Amino acid sequence: MQQTPISFEIVKRQPGSMARAGVIHTPHGDIETPAFVTVGTKATVKALKSEDLKDWVGAQVALANTYHLYLQPGHEIIKEAGGLQKFANWDLPTMTDSGGFQVFSLGAAFGKGVTKFAKGEVEDDEKPHVHGLNVYSRALAESHGKLCVVDEEGVTFTSHHDGSMHRFTAERSIEIQHAIGADIIVAFDECTSPTADFDYQKEAMERTHRWAKRSIMAHKQNYEALKKQGLYGVVQGGRFLDLRLESARTLASMDFDGFGIGGSFSKEDLGDALKVVNENLPEDKPRHLLGIGEPEDIMEGVRLGCDTFDCVAPTRIGRTGTIYIHTRDGIKKVSIKKSEYARDFSKLDEGCDCMVCQRYTKAYVSHLVRSGEILGGHLCSIHNLYTIVNFTKQLRESILRS
Repeated sequence: MQQTPISFEIVKRQPGSMARAGVIHTPHGDIETPAFVTVGTKATVKALKSEDLKDWVGAQVALANTYHLYLQPGHEIIKEAGGLQKFANWDLPTMTDSGGFQVFSLGAAFGKGVTKFAKGEVEDDEKPHVHGLNVYSRALAESHGKLCVVDEEGVTFTSHHDGSMHRFTAERSIEIQHAIGADIIVAFDECTSPTADFDYQKEAMERTHRWAKRSIMAHKQNYEALKKQGLYGVVQGGRFLDLRLESARTLASMDFDGFGIGGSFSKEDLGDALKVVNENLPEDKPRHLLGIGEPEDIMEGVRLGCDTFDCVAPTRIGRTGTIYIHTRDGIKKVSIKKSEYARDFSKLDEGCDCMVCQRYTKAYVSHLVRSGEILGGHLCSIHNLYTIVNFTKQLRESILRS
């Protein structure tokens, strides 16, 4: 029997909860779980060098975005470079998503400011870009209603760079992810809006299941990729627990190396949905909660049996001067731009031992951010990522001690 490139072992289960500490074994190293996955959308964690991820953040794994890398620089270039790790100089395990969330962002959610927890997630440019005869502008795209159309075979979408038309199917998504070469890749799925009704959630979920089967077949037809990359399926079903149950059981019966829990939730629905899903996914395979990574959500996810998490929030808020601060009531968000920090010469976060907090004061970082210096966003992003990565590591340590 051929050994799979991705395997999972449970080291310790926490009594009285579904939490577990484990290890995901990959071709480029082990991931000790629970773990926070740093997001490097375009093969870069914004404002950070690759060395910062290991030396200053302590990251174990990074995730890149299939949709964005397909459009720029192109998956063929990454393949020529020797794969994502070599291209980005990421000396750690890597993941790619399927592009399914971009289907959601550019389709059903376009122009509505809706994401996992009903906030905007699409990064687009208000200014037109001219490339030959292709012109992209937000106003033009909005006049068409959305940038993406879903059908049974796949999705047709408009590039947010230049307005050119493209097509993703399950097979195409897997082909692109094979070329990018991450250790863990994800089956093509349709992520729905939290506002979608039951009928559409069911339709999209069933389509995701059919795409999951096609993704497995496409993966198994590439023998070289099969030896080097593991494939995750994605549970959908929105806020409807019966659909979540059906999706978990359906995907559990398929030959995946692990599972992503996708779609959108309300804060109130998250716990119930995770409980239903994780009680019905295989115990011996890892579970990744896609696109959710605030401290309270990670804690809830770990308690209910999730192993890995990813979110763009730490670097996104860091670039505009919002940082995580340890308080008696937990980790809170603070804008370092506030005038009260202009003469505050204490360390950036008294409860943090990251390299930024050891070396820089609130006053200095506040000055950098208020004056628009690039270094400000760099330091805030490192601190935020360190905070979330190590918060998740501490949850692992508490499981091991239990």
